[in-house]
Amino acid sequence: MRISGTFTVTSFVPTELKPEPEPAITTALPVGLATIVKAFDGGVVGRSTTLFTAAFDQESGVGSYIAMESFEGALDGREGTFNFVHSAATRGSDRSDEFFSVVPSSGTAALAGISGGGGIAVDEDGTHRIWFDVEF
Repeated sequence: MRISGTFTVTSFVPTELKPEPEPAITTALPVGLATIVKAFDGGVVGRSTTLFTAAFDQESGVGSYIAMESFEGALDGREGTFNFVHSAATRGSDRSDEFFSVVPSSGTAALAGISGGGGIAVDEDGTHRIWFDVEF
């Protein structure tokens, strides 16, 4: 079943990355870490908290990210919580190498047993869209 919605980022807080053991390894793209809070609307209603890491160059817009989200709310009226993970790369004007998966055995309440995948897209007007292709 496909369940779709939109989301907005309500909080994006960069956090200093402190690799252990020191010293940090330097590459051509800087690596960063942030926490994100999102609000969802549509067939996906609720909020998520996210651990977000990226190797990204702000000037060129080139890089990759990976995110682990903990969602609380409802999918198509089914309330509960679950985790999902996603990643993608960009060369500045595209989105490639996308991955999106619901974390197995992470669902609670009416979302217990959720499995599947989904995706994220950003419209030209900046609207962020999300969809889940899931089974219960």
